[in-house]
Amino acid sequence: MTTYAIVGSGWRAEYFWRLADELDCLGVVSRRPQDLPVPVFTSLDECLRHKPDFVVTAVPWQVTPGLIRELVGRGVPVLAETPPAPHLDGLRALWHDVGESGLVQVAEQYSRMPAHAARIALARSGVIGDITRVDVSSTHQYHAVSSMRTFLGAGRGPVEVRATRTTALLADPLSRAGWAEEVETKPAVTTFATVVFEEGLGVYDFTDNQWHNQLLHRRLLVRGTRGELADQDVLRLTADRTIVHTPIVRRQTGYDLDLDGFDTDHLTFGAEVLYRNPYQGRRWNDEEIAIATLLADTGTWVRDEGPPPYPLADGIEDHRIALAIEEAADRDTVVRTGPEAWH
Repeated sequence: MTTYAIVGSGWRAEYFWRLADELDCLGVVSRRPQDLPVPVFTSLDECLRHKPDFVVTAVPWQVTPGLIRELVGRGVPVLAETPPAPHLDGLRALWHDVGESGLVQVAEQYSRMPAHAARIALARSGVIGDITRVDVSSTHQYHAVSSMRTFLGAGRGPVEVRATRTTALLADPLSRAGWAEEVETKPAVTTFATVVFEEGLGVYDFTDNQWHNQLLHRRLLVRGTRGELADQDVLRLTADRTIVHTPIVRRQTGYDLDLDGFDTDHLTFGAEVLYRNPYQGRRWNDEEIAIATLLADTGTWVRDEGPPPYPLADGIEDHRIALAIEEAADRDTVVRTGPEAWH
């Protein structure tokens, strides 16, 4: 049994203690006593006496780098919440201090969400050819960049970024706190950017509160040399004079007279199963499935039974490019990133 502990007790940390499957959560390090379904330690020293196989750092951005350094200094593998450091200087300093240790992974879960995992499997199958462009309009900064790089198969290296911001009125009925008592229509900022990778083009489109505002569609487009995927719809050239339209279909139980309970079963492309839910029966949403899968993959990694789930170099690269998007929008100019030590 692989064991882990969590430093932090906020809303993001809660996912990690609720979703242990074959992994065993030893407890949470919190500055104040709390009534949680797992043990609570008031110091890191107390936690580490229980010898977790790895530690999840779910703390504010500015706290994360110092905590990572301390854990690596003690020889403890780390799964660090995104991003691993808030600013470029911090990313460079963190890599200088711990990059070569091989002990740090980043908790980037988006590629493990059922819909994304199915789309990635389809893109890698070659049915739409070599991937040349990825448009992401659903999440922000490093998560969006990670999706671009994953679908493109982009490595770590210099990129060219152009970006702009616009502001428009938009109703805002829902936030992390829940439904608004009275819906306000207020200014919302949209950041639009293009990122030119060696492997292809990434398009970034994010509007304030897009995670929660259900008035905004979540959009993903993956274009290849022989077709494209738009959300769940796939168009592809299968032969001369033959263009085929096939959807990715999710089998979701629990609707109407289906008494098996509400759950994700699998996602298919024609007769091919692209993704099968490894946690069927637990009734988890996609975020919960993704984080549970990430924890399981981290456990496999620390046991030397599988690849690293998301190396620190990739997490740093994602945020480096995200910072370039913000800089390009702030300065209204082209930003070109240069070679970095983690490349």
